[in-house]
Amino acid sequence: MNWFRYRFHSVWEIDAPPDDVYAVLSRGEDYPQWWPQVRTAVPSDDGTGSARIRSFLPYELNITAATRREDPSAGVLEVALHGDLEGWARWTITAHGAAAARTRAVYDQEVEVRRPLMRWLAPLARPLFRANHTAMMRAGRRGLAAHLGTR
Repeated sequence: MNWFRYRFHSVWEIDAPPDDVYAVLSRGEDYPQWWPQVRTAVPSDDGTGSARIRSFLPYELNITAATRREDPSAGVLEVALHGDLEGWARWTITAHGAAAARTRAVYDQEVEVRRPLMRWLAPLARPLFRANHTAMMRAGRRGLAAHLGTR
């Protein structure tokens, strides 16, 4: 087992049209406005930016995200991640249910922890790191729904 590698999968169901959800998720620089754990997000050039992230554990992650795929017709947003995490993250946004005003946003991420302290703690703290990510994703879903004025 590679203690430093993580694979995450989250599903958000939002009562808003897929195009609206996609539009918000495609603007990474605005994430701090609605996602409490994304402390800063600063674009550096077209398709690249840096972010500082912190959930309930007492550490921050500093990452750089570079666009790998941005396809509104397929509902896909994918970035390469560098810094404290190395790997990729992808949103897949689709209509969900009978009403066109409901969205399923699927988040997939595969990363390797690069931060030395996190690597050192990984064998013991892995369950806490996963719980930290789960808490962050729950807060993000609530924040996005509130930002869109829905539930």
